[in-house]
Amino acid sequence: MPVMKQCTILVSMLPPRFVSTLTRAILESKRPWIPAADTLLDPGYLFKQQTSPRPLFLSCAQCSNHQEPKRKRNLSEKKLKRYFVDHRRVFVTGGSGGNGMSCFHSEPRKEYGGPDGGDGGDGGHIILKVDRHVRSLSSVLSVYRGFDGEPGGSKNCYGRNGDCLYIRVPPGTLVKEENEIVADLSQPGDEYIAALGGAGGKGNRFFLANDNRAPVTCTPGQPGQERVLYLEMKTMAHAGMVGFPNAGKSSLLRAISNAKPAVASYPFTTLNPHVGIVHYEDYQQVAADIPGIIRGAHQNRGLGFAFLRHIERCRFLLFVVDLSIAEPWTQLEDLKYELEKYEEGLSERPHAIIGNKIDLPQSKVNLPQLQARLEQKVIPLSALTGENLEELLLHLKELYDDYVQIEHKRGQEPLNW
Repeated sequence: MPVMKQCTILVSMLPPRFVSTLTRAILESKRPWIPAADTLLDPGYLFKQQTSPRPLFLSCAQCSNHQEPKRKRNLSEKKLKRYFVDHRRVFVTGGSGGNGMSCFHSEPRKEYGGPDGGDGGDGGHIILKVDRHVRSLSSVLSVYRGFDGEPGGSKNCYGRNGDCLYIRVPPGTLVKEENEIVADLSQPGDEYIAALGGAGGKGNRFFLANDNRAPVTCTPGQPGQERVLYLEMKTMAHAGMVGFPNAGKSSLLRAISNAKPAVASYPFTTLNPHVGIVHYEDYQQVAADIPGIIRGAHQNRGLGFAFLRHIERCRFLLFVVDLSIAEPWTQLEDLKYELEKYEEGLSERPHAIIGNKIDLPQSKVNLPQLQARLEQKVIPLSALTGENLEELLLHLKELYDDYVQIEHKRGQEPLNW
């Protein structure tokens, strides 16, 4: 029996799962090369023909060829908000307009179709928008460029306009250009166009006229507007705690809210303003800020202007006086003097006077002397022990209710947190 017939008979006797398609095709064809019979009967050879061409295990060198290139990680929202930033210099450039198209219509049996070049799309604007969930300018970048418009196409197709780029800023953001205030974004949803996008170019269809039936002229898109803006944030809080260093403002804010500012026994512990939310039973929330100032703050000494501009946006003030220091009434006089020098009428806003550290023996001696020199009632308390905090919270609620009534009379919505 010839070898070809022997192999065919042997293969036909095997189950189909033991014979691959390639082996059966080789045996049934009339090719000159024929594998040996002992090779076909080898189970290892038959199973090798059915294995997948893709290897199950790859070496490290082969895996490295398929790995994606490493990219820089995007900063998380937590890291972006780690540091409080209240001023930022931003260079903004609007998107450029798309170029116009110069072309002519062409189709069978219509030799002179005329111009049909479309106009380019307009560049996208850059818009500052107030977001109540943003608390700082830390997420604002230093350079922004808008989206460009697409060029025009044939058949009178207009290019697509560039999308607007929105920059989220917190409430109370001032926009300045060359030391001049150009926008005051104080309410959620307020918008300001920081840079205009360029106009799109015109296609040759635009220049069609009776005296020019075949224009070839088209115009390029205009570049976007370029501006250098300075953003300054003035914290929008209901109450502002005003006091000298080590008066206990941070400890008091920790006692009445969930804020966690740093507390230590040295001055200038708080370098950034902190906002704490005070919750009441009727689900109302009152925000309190703790910017600290020193003597000469109106001349930008210490953290002068950096903290005074936050006090400027507070609706009412809480003067925090250290009762353990001799002649505590001088602190109140100096605080009002600094506020008045910074902005006239700032010290006359609705306010409350708080005498802190009443748990110390010297404070109990100085309290009657301070009350005798002031016509307004002083609220003595201790932020450390929590003594008499209830009276402060009740008085704070009264100041907030008065503020809400005044805003409703003016036809404005009060600030909500």
